[in-house]
Amino acid sequence: MTRIPENDRDLMEKAIYLPMVLIILNRDLTVIKNSPFKLKKPYLELIEETMKDVQKELTEVKQYMRKNNLKVMETNRDEAFTMFMFFYKGYEESHNYFNPRIRNKVQELMEFYFLKKHLSR
Repeated sequence: MTRIPENDRDLMEKAIYLPMVLIILNRDLTVIKNSPFKLKKPYLELIEETMKDVQKELTEVKQYMRKNNLKVMETNRDEAFTMFMFFYKGYEESHNYFNPRIRNKVQELMEFYFLKKHLSR
């Protein structure tokens, strides 16, 4: 049973996922820059704007975590699982995540950020 409230746990998980989103977007940016696309600019702008949004949210997450004495640290990784230690106001909890679940969540966040701009018009 976890002592961490759901809101704080969700935020701590964002501290795991958002840096991964940025890594993937950064790789995609490099691929597009080096690709034979005829019109690269729209793709580059989409990725760059998405990266700005993700970085802004990650900054907010980190500020909240610092203010509320929360930390997340990767402790172990293998082919199937990644283990994280959550530090919550003096408590420590181990959380094990199935790697495909992490990948799916990162993909879901990328879709959210890409579509957010499109749907807000």
